[in-house]
Amino acid sequence: MKQEEYSLPPRTGVIRDFDGYTVGVKVGMAFIYIACALIVIVSLFPIIWVMLAGFKDLREYMSSTAIIPNAFDFSRYTKTWTQLSVTQNYLNSLYVIIGCVLCALIFNGLLAYGLAILKPKGHKIVNSLVMVSLLIPATISLVPLFMNIQNFKLGGFFTPLWLAAGANAFFVILFRQFFQSLPSSIIEAGRIDGCSQLQTFYKIVLPLSKPICVVVTIFAINGAWSDFLLPYLVLGGSKWQTVMVRLFIFSTQQTINYDDLMRAVVFSMIPPIIIFFIFQKKLTENIVTVGIKG
Repeated sequence: MKQEEYSLPPRTGVIRDFDGYTVGVKVGMAFIYIACALIVIVSLFPIIWVMLAGFKDLREYMSSTAIIPNAFDFSRYTKTWTQLSVTQNYLNSLYVIIGCVLCALIFNGLLAYGLAILKPKGHKIVNSLVMVSLLIPATISLVPLFMNIQNFKLGGFFTPLWLAAGANAFFVILFRQFFQSLPSSIIEAGRIDGCSQLQTFYKIVLPLSKPICVVVTIFAINGAWSDFLLPYLVLGGSKWQTVMVRLFIFSTQQTINYDDLMRAVVFSMIPPIIIFFIFQKKLTENIVTVGIKG
């Protein structure tokens, strides 16, 4: 075979391969690269500054404005970790995340399955109520939600947080939009084979909905980890405090040192950063997939 058959086809995007030989395109690309580099530096600088500030003791933190600490003493991080009982708080946040992800996928998916595929009587009214609920700020519904939690005696454990994640209008809309794009012939084939409505959902619809399930999972993890107000109202004062609740309580203590607070902030940032680097490609790919029907 000729050598040309092994060569890759030319790229035909906004900037094509042969456009790179012109001076104007080269200058424009250089400007874009410089702008992107500046954005990355500005975005990462606060994170790097907090991490480096955690290596300083209180005297160095209060007297020095240098970014680089005098010594990289990891024992200070170990001391703060033990002082805050971060291991237990990590486990509590992990329990919250697991329950929120399961409830977000099952309950919101079931409601969207009914609205998009089953379409019982009154489904348009329910769909309208779901859309209207997006216009209601979460802080307005917090008071009646907390009163219901107290009336049903659900405080002091993770159950209200799990149920709240299972009643998310945004997730319902994402699921409904994706379910409407699924081929109806596959669902009908499952019913012909004798699947019940629930079996159709668990054995056919969910396996075909992996892209939207990944998106909802990432949003649920991020929301469960960073949520503070409802976990504080439900879990404050108990042994089941999440990382964010423990961080707030730690910051309000009179004996708190600012260097310890910096290290506590670093502990709260590590899991979201790891999750972002693991799922960043998956998130962008699946968001694009969800936005395309057919």
